[in-house]
Amino acid sequence: MLPAEFMDQSAERRVIAPGSVLLKRGASPAWAMYIESGRVALGVMEGDAMEHQLGEVEGPFWLEATAAVLNLPSAVDAVAEGEVVMRRIALPKFRQSLAAMPVAARTVLQDVATAHRRQTELAVSRLAKDAEARCAEWLLRHAKPGEKGCQSVLLQQRKRLIAAQLGIAPETLSRVLRHLRERSLISGTGRVLNLLDPGGLRMLAGV
Repeated sequence: MLPAEFMDQSAERRVIAPGSVLLKRGASPAWAMYIESGRVALGVMEGDAMEHQLGEVEGPFWLEATAAVLNLPSAVDAVAEGEVVMRRIALPKFRQSLAAMPVAARTVLQDVATAHRRQTELAVSRLAKDAEARCAEWLLRHAKPGEKGCQSVLLQQRKRLIAAQLGIAPETLSRVLRHLRERSLISGTGRVLNLLDPGGLRMLAGV
């Protein structure tokens, strides 16, 4: 998106240890970051782990330059997969450099950044929805008639095994079930889950 020459060579140079979090989704970094070398995973974290990985970038590369160009919070989490060598420039100085670009070039850059941002937000949104959809479909598939005509699911396996079947982490499964309870789609916190709104679950599952 931006040439390497755009980076002020006096910008602070840092060596980042593997596993370090470089960006947090929803947070507004104070720096624009240029990866000189190393690989960075992009995606959605749950706790300290990368729960859903959208992809990875390898230096030389501007890290989440879209957010810096549009002056928006980061749309993704970013984690160093190995040792990363990075330069960073304070965001006000970065934006001053943007302002110095020819108007036509700056307009094109902002249009490309806006389109990229929308695609990224859509991808992140689909990740969360996919987890809920898979969980809702699994619940419907395993539901049996319960008390008072309410369908229910007996969890005969440990949650980590159920999560493995769904292709998600156990922490994600717990989070999705909590969200379904908060939306009054299911109830129950033990081995029996009651399906309060099978129609709502079918809509969520897309079936």
